[in-house]
Amino acid sequence: MNSKSLTKTDFNLPRQTAKYIGKVRDVYTIENDILVMVVSDRISAFDVVLPVGIPYKGQVLNQIAAYHLDKTADIVQNWKISTPDPMVTIGHKCEPFKVEMVIRGYLTGSAWRAYKKGERTLCGITLPEGMRENEKFSQPIITPTTKADEGHDENISKEEIIASGLVSAGDYQRLEEITYALFQRGTELAAEKGLILVDTKYEFGKKDGEIYLIDEIHTPDSSRYFYSEGYEERFQNGEPQRQLSKEFVRQWLIDHNFQGRDGDVMPEFTDEYVESISERYIELYENIIGEKFVKGDTSKLSERIEGAICKAIDSL
Repeated sequence: MNSKSLTKTDFNLPRQTAKYIGKVRDVYTIENDILVMVVSDRISAFDVVLPVGIPYKGQVLNQIAAYHLDKTADIVQNWKISTPDPMVTIGHKCEPFKVEMVIRGYLTGSAWRAYKKGERTLCGITLPEGMRENEKFSQPIITPTTKADEGHDENISKEEIIASGLVSAGDYQRLEEITYALFQRGTELAAEKGLILVDTKYEFGKKDGEIYLIDEIHTPDSSRYFYSEGYEERFQNGEPQRQLSKEFVRQWLIDHNFQGRDGDVMPEFTDEYVESISERYIELYENIIGEKFVKGDTSKLSERIEGAICKAIDSL
């Protein structure tokens, strides 16, 4: 089973100057100017990398992100140069802003969990009384987080970001404008596929003084989608929404008493459950993109990827 999944890379690429291993992505730097991002089949939840690889998950995420980067390039330039392999994107190295722009159209997930406990302020934004789980906000709200190198990202307000110098006032205003525009585009693209883009996050960086959209966009790891059909009926009845995100993995972990807390024991992942997660990710792809998913050849996965990268670097 795991032979089909890529959980580790150890490439030595031409003109390589650095390597970074993230929770899910392995990022190689070429000549301090170009990034090679390999989207592995690792999966994380509650800021913990789970002990199994999910076949085809990296391909799903990389191809969804590439699709949406292309679909939003008229709104803001982005880091992508090429996708030489289904699991790889090559792009511009930018200096990342130290914040993630989280935007929410609906009250759900961690925001709902806080609201249910009685909290009415989220990242400096006052939420109205009487809201219910999965209720649509009158207009989307931006709830930024710090971008932590290690550990948990923390909620932060616009005022705190600017006061602390994480982002200048001028740049932050521009990031807000871009975030709203990207979310609007993502909402429209989702609606065409019978989906609701519920919430998502965007990351930005700068290169030569210009703002770029970086990293992934509108993937099920960075976003939450509901199915449009049945949303209203389920909401009115107080029923859980049918959703496309990795929330189903988080919920399974919660049901097995794991939330990444000290003392929590990681539950066992059976081959059958891993297979079911893989199938869910493929379902996510086919619904979000609206096309049949074509599985990449996994017989010599690492060799396939390294060969495609080296060929692409040679042509840069």
